[in-house]
Amino acid sequence: MSHQQQQIERFCRHLGYEFSDQKLIQRALTHRSASNRHNERLEFLGDAVLGMVIAKALFEQFPKVNEGQLTRMRSSLVKGKTLAVIAKEIDLGDYIRLGEGELKSGGFRRASILADGFEAVIGAVYLDSGFETTSQLILKLYGERLTQLNPDEVTKDAKTRLQELLQSRGYPLPEYDLLTVTGEAHKQTFEVVCVISEQKIKTQGTGSSRRNAEQLAAEKAFTELQKALAS
Repeated sequence: MSHQQQQIERFCRHLGYEFSDQKLIQRALTHRSASNRHNERLEFLGDAVLGMVIAKALFEQFPKVNEGQLTRMRSSLVKGKTLAVIAKEIDLGDYIRLGEGELKSGGFRRASILADGFEAVIGAVYLDSGFETTSQLILKLYGERLTQLNPDEVTKDAKTRLQELLQSRGYPLPEYDLLTVTGEAHKQTFEVVCVISEQKIKTQGTGSSRRNAEQLAAEKAFTELQKALAS
């Protein structure tokens, strides 16, 4: 048995799932910096499956909770930070294949790589075994994060808080525009601007994804808007 096969078997034990098609998990654990046959398509699929499983679980667990609260709870459970933590719990960083540059820069510890890798693994499990088995695995990995979730304790993200504050004052919604994307394909930096024309507020956010950059820009805009409304 090759070293790579041994590594994959060890990871599968951590994951709690045995693959019928070994090529799927090999692809899921391969970052684009290491090979052209990388995990980004599986990441795309896993993101969708994960969102569906968590949405269904929340819908059944909280029958009296409204759509807005369900959306916030789902977001808190599938956001990159949460996925990276779960990835660390199954030691995914020890097994993901990275290019030399990413290895030297500590990519196996980077939250974005861990989160993307976890989604890719979920996508691989789905293709290997179908929705029901994948759902059972996801719910097992989430454990108490899901079963002990309190709808009243889930905070709203910055974009939601900004939108609700603007709507409460009858102002138009903010506009988000992508300014720049820099860096190599596997390590990009996004710069976004948030504009509130009514109050002449313009803030910028920078992050490893457009979503993160928008949230940071919204957080700054929310603070400025609060100051403007209080003056």
